[in-house]
Amino acid sequence: MAFNQLTSMKKYLLSLGLLLGGGALNSCESFLDENTDPNSPSAATPNLLLPNIIAQGFQTQMFTALRTPFITQYVVSRTANSGGNDQYYFTNAQSTNTFNYTYFYSGSNIPGMIQAAQAEGSPYYVGTGKIMMALLLSHATDMLGDIPYSEAFRGAQNYTPKYDAQEQIYATIFQLLREGAVQLKRPATDNSRPLYSTAPSISGDILYQGNTQKWVKLAYALRARQLQHLTKKSSYSAAAVLAACDSAFTSSADDAQLNFQTAVAPLTGTTNIFGTTRANFGTATFASNFVKYVNGNGTFPGVPDPRGPIMTSAATVGTAGIDPGRGGGVAVTSTGGVTDFYSSWYARDLGYFEVITYHELKFIEAEAAFKAGNIGRAFAAYREGIRAHMAKVGQGGSNASPAVTFPVITPTQIDNYLASAAAAQTPATLTIRNIMEQKYIAMFLNPESWSDLRRYDFSTQIYVNLVYPTYPANVPQASQPLKGQFPRRLLPGLTEVQYNPGEIARIGANDPDYVTRPLWWDMP
Repeated sequence: MAFNQLTSMKKYLLSLGLLLGGGALNSCESFLDENTDPNSPSAATPNLLLPNIIAQGFQTQMFTALRTPFITQYVVSRTANSGGNDQYYFTNAQSTNTFNYTYFYSGSNIPGMIQAAQAEGSPYYVGTGKIMMALLLSHATDMLGDIPYSEAFRGAQNYTPKYDAQEQIYATIFQLLREGAVQLKRPATDNSRPLYSTAPSISGDILYQGNTQKWVKLAYALRARQLQHLTKKSSYSAAAVLAACDSAFTSSADDAQLNFQTAVAPLTGTTNIFGTTRANFGTATFASNFVKYVNGNGTFPGVPDPRGPIMTSAATVGTAGIDPGRGGGVAVTSTGGVTDFYSSWYARDLGYFEVITYHELKFIEAEAAFKAGNIGRAFAAYREGIRAHMAKVGQGGSNASPAVTFPVITPTQIDNYLASAAAAQTPATLTIRNIMEQKYIAMFLNPESWSDLRRYDFSTQIYVNLVYPTYPANVPQASQPLKGQFPRRLLPGLTEVQYNPGEIARIGANDPDYVTRPLWWDMP
């Protein structure tokens, strides 16, 4: 997310919070109605609601990423047999933020914003609202399976909404993306309110600063991603995916990402979820599944990836990483005394969290083109995905805690890597494994990688370094949490278990094998 001017939003966000909390003052209305301040509205306008919808909506995926990197074996616990996520021990509480940020912190504001925008004649806010709703639903259903929608977002009218089937949720997502794009293609003269404003304070579109073309590209990028999830379905259309790619992102400047900032009171939690300050990964280190791709000794012998010391650490590159459940690894960095995970470029306190990017889109295009038999297009997109990701993470920079300076990746280094044994050299030699393993590298820590692993059934023919977690000798497979299977979905959020137990029981989420049941799109 382009939060370049987020610092000046601090007072605005505080004011927005007070506005949204204005309902608590209703009992005083009879005493205050003679002194109504026309400059202090009692209802939030669309431009005041959209920033929170974007920020909290993007954070939904960020909080999910506290769990999924252990599932996808980007990271593991440094403690052997810790009974953690890298050994597939999950709890309902771990899914609560994924659910709550979807339905309460972000999604609950969207219907009201759309209604207000329609009433005042601001179709751009209608369009962004629909695209954000599609983004929220797509992530929630891909992580959780069946989720509420048709009866959701009604507040006190319904605290126990039914869970809609994932197939219907997907249809809703595609409809929302279509409708959102249509609204954003309308002329600016149709809008009574600018989509983005900096005066008197920043409001509106804090993602793309009012660039409606980028919002349309985002809609098509999300469409391409969701369509590509359907590779196991008879309805899958590589041509439809490629058509969506044609209208989506054209460079990394289009990336949808959340930038972090130093927390200044009253704001808290504004630094990176992966960073040292938030301290969520103090017991984590890099998994062998990932390290072997970049260390020059594992998957691609003699080809050290220039991204290795950037995405992991200088100390980690000389290792083979750690298998899930075994523990160990590089315990501390040479400076700072913290786990090596915090030396990663992705763990910069003031870095950013990527939701969907140009380099992801190029790998989606490559896979779809390969499946369509258009190997030339697949090859070009595959190599562009590698190049785009290396250029993005190879810009240098530093982190303050621990003190790390990241090397620059030069164009020559990118060319040399593309000319190496780590990359397919001709369209004729390109394979699905080539595409998916490079996508896996480029999607570091992103929850979306889990979707790919599920679509390919955790195949070690595709993901050659993948290993099943180890357990103590006295814990036979029958006593392991997933009994030798890989996880296919997260558990429902704890709030739903507590307050919507009837629906949780109806969808079978209390069953011991629920986590290993494939989602709708994960089955033929």
